[in-house]
Amino acid sequence: MVPRIFAPCTHPFCAFFGNILVVLILGKDGREDMIDINLIRENKELVKENIRKKFQDKKLVLVDEVETLDRKVREIKQDGDTLRGKRNQLSAEIGGLMRDGKREEAEKIKQEVVEINEKLTEIEKEEEHLNEEIKNRMMVIPNIMDASVPIGKDDNENVENERFGEASVPSFEVPYHADIIASLNGIDKESAGRTSGNGFYYLMGDVARLHSAMLSYARDFMIDKGFTYCLPPFMIRSDVVTGVMSFEEMDAMMYKIEGEDLFLIGTSEHSMIGKFRDQLLKKESLPLTLTSYSPCFRKEVGAHGIEERGLYRVHQFEKQEMVVICEPEDSMEWYHKMWSYTVEFFRSLDIPVRTLECCSGDLADLKVKSCDVEAWSPRQKKYFEVGSCSTLGDAQARRLGIRAKGENGSYYLHTLNNTVLATPRGLIAFLENNVQEDGSVKIPEALRSYMGGKTEITIKQV
Repeated sequence: MVPRIFAPCTHPFCAFFGNILVVLILGKDGREDMIDINLIRENKELVKENIRKKFQDKKLVLVDEVETLDRKVREIKQDGDTLRGKRNQLSAEIGGLMRDGKREEAEKIKQEVVEINEKLTEIEKEEEHLNEEIKNRMMVIPNIMDASVPIGKDDNENVENERFGEASVPSFEVPYHADIIASLNGIDKESAGRTSGNGFYYLMGDVARLHSAMLSYARDFMIDKGFTYCLPPFMIRSDVVTGVMSFEEMDAMMYKIEGEDLFLIGTSEHSMIGKFRDQLLKKESLPLTLTSYSPCFRKEVGAHGIEERGLYRVHQFEKQEMVVICEPEDSMEWYHKMWSYTVEFFRSLDIPVRTLECCSGDLADLKVKSCDVEAWSPRQKKYFEVGSCSTLGDAQARRLGIRAKGENGSYYLHTLNNTVLATPRGLIAFLENNVQEDGSVKIPEALRSYMGGKTEITIKQV
C-alpha cells in the first residue's frame, strides 16, 4: 500500500487530489509522468541514490514499485495492441464477407470482434488503474539534485558560501526593529488587529514611504539589469498552483477564495511561471528574463519567537521577484547571475549579506539547487534570510507544458526564480543596518531620489 504523502513531484504531469486538478501532459509512451520514466527504466539506482542523499529512505521502495508497475503497463499495452491488430484484421474480413453476401459468416466474426472489444475495455481499465498507481508513487519521488548540492539532513547543515560586506556591530545597542519603527511613528499593529487580526500591520509616514521606496528601487534595479517589468495577477487557479509547487506546500501556504477555484498568490513566481502554461516558445525569444511586483499572502501557521512578533513573519507582504525561463544548458549560469543581483542590491543599501547553500535535506523536492541570501542583523549578531534563489530544472515546465521547438522536436525549458526584495523583512534588515545612535535612520544614496531627497529619517516627537 502506498502512503498518502503529498510532496513536490519533480517532472510531474498530472493528478487529482480531491478537487485539485494537476495539468495533464502525456509522456512519450502516452502515460502521465512525474519524473522522466526513463530515469527509472534505465538508471533506477541514480533515482535511489538521490533519495538517499535527501535522507528520505522511506521512498526507496517506491522506485521498485514504479518499475514493476511500469513493466506491467507495457505488457498489457502490448496485449492491447495485439488485440487491436486482430480486430482491424477481422473488420476487414467482415467487409469482404458482406460484399460477397456471406452475412452468416460475417455475423460470427462480428461476435468475435465484440468479444475483443470487451477484452480491450478490461485492458484499458487495468492500464488506467496501473497508471494511477504509478502516478501516486511518482508524485513523491524527488527531483534529481545538482551534483554540487552539499549533503546534509536539515537546515542546520546548510553551507555558507561567501560573505559580502563587513558584518559589524555598532558601539550602541541596536533596538528591536519594531521599536525603531515605533520611534519613527511608523507602525500601527493595534488597529490592524482590529481590522484584520494578528499578522497584519499598518505602516505610516516616512516608514511607509521608505518601504515603497525600497520596492521602487528594486524594480528599477532589475529593469537596469535588462529584465522586463511585470504586474501579474494576484490570484491564480488551482491547476496553476499545483503546476509550480507541491500540494503540501499549497495547503500550508495558500489562502483559498471561498466558492471559487482561485488562490491568493504566496509569491509572484507562481503567476509568472503560470503565464507560459502550455506554450511552445520560440528559441530566439530565450531567455525570458522577467521581474515582477506583487503583494504576497501566506498563512504562516504556528507560533514563532520574539523576532517574528514584529514584522518578521506576517500574513501579507510585498515582493519584487525575478523569474527566468531559459535553455537547459544555460540554467546554471543564470542561477549564479540571479543570486549575485540580490547581493548587489543589498550591498547598495549598505547591508552586509552572505549566501547560504541549501543542503540536500533542506532542499525542496521540486528543486535542483537553491541558495538563500541572508542579511546581517547587528542586533541579533547573526544573519537572517531575506531572499532565496532556486533552479527547478524542467520540473515546473513539465507540469505546465512549457516547451521550445528544436531541430529534433520540442523539449522542456528550465525555470528559475529569485527574490530581489521581500519586505517588510528587507525593511528590517535596512533599519537595523542604517539606524544611528540617536535613533535616526540614514538614507543611502541609492534611495534618496525615491525619498524626495531625504538623507535621513528622524525620530518623531509625539
